[in-house]
Amino acid sequence: MNNEYKTKIETLVNNISESYKKESYIEPHDCGFSPNRNAIIDTTKALRQLVFPSYFGKTNFRREIQDYHIGDLLICIIESLTKQITLALKHQAAEMENFGEEHYHKEAQRICYEFMSKIPQIREFLATDVIAAFDGDPAAKSRDEIIFCYPGVFAISVHRLAHELYDLSVPLIPRIMSEYAHNITGIDIHPGATIGKYFFIDHGTGVVIGETAVIGEHVKIYQGVTLGALSTRGGQKLRGVRRHPCLEDEVTVYSGASILGGDTIVGKGSVIGSNVFITKSVPEGTTVSIKTPELHFSGQEIKKITMESFDWVI
Repeated sequence: MNNEYKTKIETLVNNISESYKKESYIEPHDCGFSPNRNAIIDTTKALRQLVFPSYFGKTNFRREIQDYHIGDLLICIIESLTKQITLALKHQAAEMENFGEEHYHKEAQRICYEFMSKIPQIREFLATDVIAAFDGDPAAKSRDEIIFCYPGVFAISVHRLAHELYDLSVPLIPRIMSEYAHNITGIDIHPGATIGKYFFIDHGTGVVIGETAVIGEHVKIYQGVTLGALSTRGGQKLRGVRRHPCLEDEVTVYSGASILGGDTIVGKGSVIGSNVFITKSVPEGTTVSIKTPELHFSGQEIKKITMESFDWVI
């Protein structure tokens, strides 16, 4: 390394190091003090193997050794998740009282076993989501196709796992899981959102469901739907405040609709049309739609288009 190059590197190192001291809000943490995002994603994949046996994973599932498959996967998940929860708890407590490694590890173990005990219930809910997707989409050929391919089922499966960890007050990890699903599917569901059985997101891209949203059973929403807050200008002052709407049972929301506000309730059995903007409650059994706009064609003489107008190449 020549002297000129060495000088340039030293200057860059010094400048970046100084920025670490100045910009404290993105200050680096000591090694081993933060949860590992890649490890959490790997654990999320393993959890999906557990809730959807034989659909995902590297090994073929065999019923005659089913308990072996479950036990082997459980051990891997519990070891990895306990470690990441321990790191997340330590990370959260970094600027508060530190109780020591053993305290956080024991608390992580307690949380992990409580979370894993919820797996049968999570599977029960996910089974209803698969049924809702199959019954609600005539393009679906089988339930296997839905589990393998549908982004809505991917997003809701990760959400149901992340939501349980969120309810157990696990820091960081639920949000990392939800953003992993968001990155894969384009569906953004905050882990705090409460979602009932038989939930179906059709197509899904661009769906946003906020932290305090509550969704009942047998609800169906389409792509581009937002269940959001009216305003977040209050920033951290709004933490813990109900900001997002409630959809009661059997509501359908079509593409592009925005339903906003913590006081907004869409009543049971209502249908919300495409591109509707709602900021107040909707009574039970109501259909809300935008009046069909008039289309105006100009530029050429308009002629009736029939199937015979096209040259078909077969």
